[in-house]
Amino acid sequence: MELDGAFAVFDGVDSPCTQSFGLGIFEQLSPPTLDAIEAFFLGFGAPVVHEVSPFAGTAALDLLCARNYRPCEVSSVLYRPVERPAEIDLGPISVRVIGPEESALWAETSARGWADQHPELMETMLQLSSICAARAESQCFLAEYDGKPGAAGVLCLHQGVALFGGSATVPQLRRRGLQAALLHLRMQYAFDHGCDLAMMVASPGSNSQRNTERLGFRIAYTRTKWKLFSQLSRRNPLKP
Repeated sequence: MELDGAFAVFDGVDSPCTQSFGLGIFEQLSPPTLDAIEAFFLGFGAPVVHEVSPFAGTAALDLLCARNYRPCEVSSVLYRPVERPAEIDLGPISVRVIGPEESALWAETSARGWADQHPELMETMLQLSSICAARAESQCFLAEYDGKPGAAGVLCLHQGVALFGGSATVPQLRRRGLQAALLHLRMQYAFDHGCDLAMMVASPGSNSQRNTERLGFRIAYTRTKWKLFSQLSRRNPLKP
């Protein structure tokens, strides 16, 4: 659903993609807009979650607080110009764009990396990874160490913008340079396909953020994910 420039997306009750995007960016956030978006999600029995840029302004954040929303996630949005990367020696690492016959292998590698500390999410991550591998607009990259699949990443191209996403490394092969190799090869791919702007999202202060900063990425802004804690007693945002 689109409302006042924001998009509300339902992708299943437990899906991390079930949330709103662009809230308060194109139109000032108002109580009627929140009412409609909340009704959209609650109609599916889903949690009400908004991913909010600081460019939405303090008035939008104040309204969310007044309606019993609380922050549940923070992430950094990074960017840099797309340029041809310098040649590097990858050593025992090889990176390639997968073929259709490798979709299951790529999805399993990605899911193993993402679900390491949350094994209960393995099935969900397998489903999401399978969708990424099947999307026509995505290129899926697989990194191997001494011939063993160790890391997976996605590159989405749209109107000159290259979105670096979905990067994960299996626990046994971390700290071997696989993520740096994935970033390098995806930058080369973006350059070869005429992109001029690269972007990605990472947890603040994470290894992923540090890896991208070494490649010249800079923070554009830090966004916060807000979740509706309770619809009761909206006059008191601290009441559970």
